[in-house]
Amino acid sequence: MDFAEISAALPQTAVTSIDGLPYPRIASGKVREIFDLGDALLLVATDRLSAFDVILPDGIPGKGIILTQMSNWWFAQTSPLIQNHLLPDQAGLLAHKYKLSRDLQLRSMVVRKLKPLTIECVARGYLIGSGWSSYQKTGAVCGIKLPAGLRQADRLAAPIFTPTTKAPKGQHDEAINDAQGAAAIGAKLYDQVKTVSLALYLFGHERAKQAGMILADTKFEFGTDTAGNLFLIDEVLTPDSSRYWPADSYAPNQSPPSYDKQFVRDHLIALKWNQTPPAPRLPAEVISRTQEKYLAALKNLLG
Repeated sequence: MDFAEISAALPQTAVTSIDGLPYPRIASGKVREIFDLGDALLLVATDRLSAFDVILPDGIPGKGIILTQMSNWWFAQTSPLIQNHLLPDQAGLLAHKYKLSRDLQLRSMVVRKLKPLTIECVARGYLIGSGWSSYQKTGAVCGIKLPAGLRQADRLAAPIFTPTTKAPKGQHDEAINDAQGAAAIGAKLYDQVKTVSLALYLFGHERAKQAGMILADTKFEFGTDTAGNLFLIDEVLTPDSSRYWPADSYAPNQSPPSYDKQFVRDHLIALKWNQTPPAPRLPAEVISRTQEKYLAALKNLLG
């Protein structure tokens, strides 16, 4: 699908729950609902929005469609680097085999049943976010010692791999080092996901550069089949899993503007909310501005 088709298909109101499907619901995440199709899984991205690990009462209309369509584009782009969880003929499966509505088709994926890894794989090319906070305290990120004197948002000499635990819902992921990551999933598999994550980041950074954006950092998730083969799963290189900056306004020694929900985070921080449920409602302007940022990232990539 092209950008015009996707933007024209966005709903006027946020879809924050998925009901009425004739398939067992086996999990409900911050954004996605997972249904059991027997020999496959149905992943449906809602328009829910979370901040500080709390699901907000207001969603962003069409966010789930944007995330799904951007992931599909990136899955196609990155398939030479690693296989992914999408089953062939997505359009046929969604429209004809499972007979989903048009809105659900655009926000859904039919995927292989795989065993997710118990770590989240984060690659960073710039010193920002929790990486910047860690560096200020210790001079290192996930046990990786960095040169002294780096500024906020500085580009690193080479991307680094900074995995985290995969915390239960409502809890915070914890940064881990290479030794802890290898202990969690096995040294051989850890080395594989580290190598692939850095390769995917470099690929994504180059493609984002061509689209006038900087990919500062990103999170990947992986799973294995019964034979131990590795697959890229979940979503990939979206504004929910990645930090994109406009290249033309990038400057270090600050937190650059981004194409993600940082606008929402800044609004919530200004309210001095204690970051525990229930979260405050979002003003209409914050909702519309956030949708614009997600759409802008998609438009830059798709043209």
